[in-house]
Amino acid sequence: MVKNSILTGKKHIHFIGIGGSGMYPLAQILHSQGYYLTGSDNNETETLQAVRDMGIPVYLGQRAENIQGADLIVHTAAIMNDNPELIASRNSGVPVLERSELLGIVTSWYDDAICVSGTHGKTTTTSMITQIMYTANVDLSAFIGGKLPCIHGSGLAGKSEIMVCEACEFVDTFLKLYPDVAVILNIDADHLDYFKTVDNIIKSFHKFAEKTTKAIIINGDDANSMKAIEGITGKDIITFGFNSTNDYYPTDIKKVSGMQTSYSVMHNGEKVCDITINVAGTHNVLNSLASVVTCLYKGIDVKDIQKGLFDFGGAGRRFEKVGVAKGITIVDDYAHHPSEIAVTLKSAVDMGYNQVWAVFQPFTYSRTAMLMKEFKEALSIADRIVLTDIMGSREKNTYNIYTRNLAETIEGAIYFPQDETAEPSNERKEFNFHQVCDYVCENAQEGDLVVTMGCGDVYKCAKMIYNKLSSN
Repeated sequence: MVKNSILTGKKHIHFIGIGGSGMYPLAQILHSQGYYLTGSDNNETETLQAVRDMGIPVYLGQRAENIQGADLIVHTAAIMNDNPELIASRNSGVPVLERSELLGIVTSWYDDAICVSGTHGKTTTTSMITQIMYTANVDLSAFIGGKLPCIHGSGLAGKSEIMVCEACEFVDTFLKLYPDVAVILNIDADHLDYFKTVDNIIKSFHKFAEKTTKAIIINGDDANSMKAIEGITGKDIITFGFNSTNDYYPTDIKKVSGMQTSYSVMHNGEKVCDITINVAGTHNVLNSLASVVTCLYKGIDVKDIQKGLFDFGGAGRRFEKVGVAKGITIVDDYAHHPSEIAVTLKSAVDMGYNQVWAVFQPFTYSRTAMLMKEFKEALSIADRIVLTDIMGSREKNTYNIYTRNLAETIEGAIYFPQDETAEPSNERKEFNFHQVCDYVCENAQEGDLVVTMGCGDVYKCAKMIYNKLSSN
């Protein structure tokens, strides 16, 4: 490992927002390297307790005095500029890094940094690769955008030169990484508030692929992805996809049961192995195939690949089963882009439930406004559609867009109007969730599937629905 100069001589690193899923793996790795860490956060979570369990002091609440003694300070992008702890940090004279900058530095420490990119499927594929290698007893480090049950969290701190890292394209974050192996799953229209056009997204992926030192493992069926690597030479380029023109492709795909699918992996016309996965949907055939190819490239034994994928039950919030109550199945999914929603709902419809309910929380005003037509088409796959307020996240509603605008384009969609002149608040969102919960519980029937979707806090709604159904 080669340490970046900004970390040279640093002993005490303070994390603002240390309980975030993107901060926890970095804390694990830096803690394992012998740095003294402290952190702060505003909310108690399981992840925050896991940080404490490592022996890292945590302050609940963010105050200027929390940074005392630190010679490097790291914060998440979610920390607002008026946060008193961040203001104190920037006035302290101590170096301050945003989380993605530190992640980039950390990936440079590893000679085998496997960075998994793509508009859709990053977390699932990163989790699959991690589970396979963990099953094979590889002492790897990992950075995942969701919780993986087998490692009890979103990260690992290992001692080998292998790191598996989710590489997010949002605001070009992945260009700060140092990939040795780049996995490119797909490129789709997203984050258009930043990129403006799909061509700009493709250009960013080209830069990401150019940074790769050893290999690019890429979806050969995806035209945008293949366009992104045009002109790139001097690295191994390995394609995967459903088409037999790819280096690796699946054959004999069979749906074994509701959540289980089997297929054979082919390489240049020769059978490599049979794979069985226990996560639904043909999109997960492709995600698992990308994982197979990556692990074969790194020399993982076929039997370990088969076992790791068979044991993989999904990452947190990726078609995660919350429970069954009164014969109604409730699952939660991170899908927030129309393409992801369509894939999730098509998979759900294929499972044979009486009715599929889509409970969707739109995320960001810009995405909702720019992809309105695509959202309508994707959500219409469900039998019943219920919409919550838009979670604006980092944005202000300069688009003058509201949930009712989306609901009015979809026949039969239900939404619960709020006071559009009021400032958004946690209380309004929670009130909206209670209305959604009551409506679903009163109208869902035995044999139905309820899928809550979105990358905000709609998972709370799934738990509320399950708890209410269970208690009645």
